[in-house]
Amino acid sequence: MVDLLLVVAGAVWGAVAGLFVPRAAYRLSVEPDETWRASCPDGHPLPGGVRGWLGRGRCGDCGRVLGPGALMPVLLTAAVCAALAAATGIRPELGAWLLLVPPAVLLAVVDARVKRLPDVLTLPLAAAAPVLLGLAALLPEPGGDWPTALLGAVALGCGYLVLFLIHPQGMGFGDVKLAVGLGAVLGWYGWGLLFIGTFAGFLFAALYGAGLVIARRAGRRTAIPFGPFLLAGALAGVLMGAYAA
Repeated sequence: MVDLLLVVAGAVWGAVAGLFVPRAAYRLSVEPDETWRASCPDGHPLPGGVRGWLGRGRCGDCGRVLGPGALMPVLLTAAVCAALAAATGIRPELGAWLLLVPPAVLLAVVDARVKRLPDVLTLPLAAAAPVLLGLAALLPEPGGDWPTALLGAVALGCGYLVLFLIHPQGMGFGDVKLAVGLGAVLGWYGWGLLFIGTFAGFLFAALYGAGLVIARRAGRRTAIPFGPFLLAGALAGVLMGAYAA
């Protein structure tokens, strides 16, 4: 019964948090040389302050939908949070997972729309993941190891940096910064899960790219957003690690 309530609570948290993704995704989905959007598609200014970023996914003046609409982010965030709650149970790292999921979904949406991982999201995520897991490690019966999470952040960040330096056309520097946070998340459950989650991200991206080529919607050199697949691979690794812990 407790496990079911935990899953339901995770889903509700994810659904509520997902409601705040569309407006932020709309504002952040711009090219690197452009400033964040400050008005709706019809030119009505968005509110200032926090409401300008975390308000509902419609313009308050004309009602135009902002970003991807609310349904997809709500369902995705709710499903991910529910899955993590089911896998993790009442262990303290669940709090870290639930706090990290909404910005991760936001990153995936922005990268899918404009092939960009903004520093305003990747850098706080890189800092927040180790801090939240450090707090979880101080509580009773954590399922992972904080020092390994820190080493995982360094290892994966450095590994992606090497890949970026070798082939910058195949990987953006935003992916490198995202890898730091994901390295901490995967490293929490050990080096094996770090490898599995990283490999899964590359596998998902390769399968997606191959599907586009087969469908003749892209060529072998067509750039695809890598962030969503990095995040999906990390989710797969964390779910495996949480169930095994």
